[in-house]
Amino acid sequence: MVDALRALPTPARHAVTGAVVVGLLGALVGLVLGLVAYPPTAWFAVLEVGVPACLLGFVGGLVTGLLARASSSRAAPTG
Repeated sequence: MVDALRALPTPARHAVTGAVVVGLLGALVGLVLGLVAYPPTAWFAVLEVGVPACLLGFVGGLVTGLLARASSSRAAPTG
């Protein structure tokens, strides 16, 4: 799995990493909130908070990956 992630271009690698990390954090927060609010439907809170967090992590990771690629190509000497 790590080798497959390393094979991706920088923006895609950052997007996947951001989606996984922020999505898991959002799912954990959703679980805690769901258990506090109404335990029988806590699983839905995991999705309700985790999926938007995953999308936000994907977009944030994609933006940082694009910025990293732009700054590395600008810093690389040509010629």
